Amino acid sequence: MTGQAITDPAFAAQVFYRKWRPSSFIQLVGQEHVSSTLRQSIKQGRISHSYLFCGPRGSGKTTTARIIAKGVNCLDTQEGDPCDVCTNCRSINGGQFMDIIELDAASNRGIDEIRDIREKVNFAPAQGQRKVYIIDEAHMLTDAASNAFLKTLEEPPPHVIFVQCTTEAHRILPTIISRCQRFDFRRIGSEVIYGRLTDITEAEGVNVDPEAIRLVAHHAAGSLRDA
Repeated sequence: MTGQAITDPAFAAQVFYRKWRPSSFIQLVGQEHVSSTLRQSIKQGRISHSYLFCGPRGSGKTTTARIIAKGVNCLDTQEGDPCDVCTNCRSINGGQFMDIIELDAASNRGIDEIRDIREKVNFAPAQGQRKVYIIDEAHMLTDAASNAFLKTLEEPPPHVIFVQCTTEAHRILPTIISRCQRFDFRRIGSEVIYGRLTDITEAEGVNVDPEAIRLVAHHAAGSLRDA
């Protein structure tokens, strides 16, 4: 592989999976059954109060949750997609938007964290129209935390959306699953990964042997982030 050296600080400042993370549904690859449904939901203003995204790692669950959060707060959606240029979209892209709260349940799995959500969930959004809670690795919540969360999930304020992401749906309480709109993410096909990696290397001005890209795509095992 030729091109800019990896030791260049400007090159290494941001890893590719973050730099090239999709920021709209139209950029999301390999999950068209999810993106098309969610785009229509936002376009028609028929948003669920709670979503459950299930699937293997690197398949786009958290990315999609962030796109939903941006879409419901965008001031000028384009056919259900966030415009990426309005004040709210720019604030979200810059990580400065106060109404999107992300919780990593792998390290914040106890009842205290859920109680904190329950105490703050009734507060109106500070900047946007909807307050969105994204709970990653949701299966890691303790039973006590899950049961405490259930009450909030049953009767959420109208301005709140919950998005839970998990690689192990069977570990989520059935009572929680029954209160969510569930989407199952698929492993991304190697040809789709190959196409995306090709686009990225071209955009970065890096020359890579196509067979090397194909090998990476094959061994990524359906995870675009790993690729």
